[in-house]
Amino acid sequence: MAINALATATLFQNTLDRAAIQDAATGWMDGNAGQVIYNGGAEVKIPKMTVQGMGDYDRDTGYVQGGVTLTYETRTMTQDRGRKFQLDPMDINENNFITTAAAVMTEFQRMYVIPEIDAYRLSKIATETITANKTGMVAYGYTPGAASTSALRELKEGIKAVREMGYNGSLVVHATPDFILELELELAGKITAVTFSKGGINTQVPSVDGVPLISTPANRMYTAITIYDGKTSGQTAGGYAKGTSALNINFMVLPMTTPIAITKQDIMRIFDPTINQKLNAWQMDYRRFHDIWVLDNKLDSIYLSIKDAKPTEGGNS
Repeated sequence: MAINALATATLFQNTLDRAAIQDAATGWMDGNAGQVIYNGGAEVKIPKMTVQGMGDYDRDTGYVQGGVTLTYETRTMTQDRGRKFQLDPMDINENNFITTAAAVMTEFQRMYVIPEIDAYRLSKIATETITANKTGMVAYGYTPGAASTSALRELKEGIKAVREMGYNGSLVVHATPDFILELELELAGKITAVTFSKGGINTQVPSVDGVPLISTPANRMYTAITIYDGKTSGQTAGGYAKGTSALNINFMVLPMTTPIAITKQDIMRIFDPTINQKLNAWQMDYRRFHDIWVLDNKLDSIYLSIKDAKPTEGGNS
């Protein structure tokens, strides 16, 4: 039975796009992409609105005229990543190609694509927050479980800092398993759970003051990462690594509306062995654009708790 490579590629593309959002710890950030104008390729247009504050009402002249400014910032998704995979026809036949190919692409995305997207998003948010240097929004030198410290107090201070900046809507916390463990031990079974939705999937997650805590692996919680190109010596394995002077993040508090993230898989290509010019093998080309942005007027909405001491000199790459 002949395989419709185009239909198969479309099926994989749709399935992998859904999985990228549902499985990523930061998948909830894609919910804000509805504001973004995307017409294909690497460029997106992000809306930015500003309004004026209230004025006095006058019984003779009425209301003071207010101004609303809506502009669109054109941004380019800087992350253009991909890999090529080949499956020898001796190892498969047409009937089980889809099953085998699905297993390969699903494992690749689970092991490498999703962790990299998470690490990139969180490190970019952290870098921009540190660079913005808003008073009271970055705390250094807290180690979960250290003597005479309280994980609960650290978290509540972070939530309070965001609230004092005027952000009273829904918040989200990304935290390492070590930090969440200390919270659970400190609260002795009193920690509550809330329903958290991501990519159309509802899950129960721990919370404090109604703020959901998203457990995020420590190797995705860096202030900076190095992205490997997959071809330079020492980088052929691809993926990413902790930046050379990066710091370790304990947790991050941010409003649900602050990050605007987008991930799009380019048209997936599948070539059967009769078309593949290089090898007698099935070839699958995987390419994904992604990026994340925090608008300038929302950089004061993010709180970082960093495990390491504050660097004495500049540099965080």
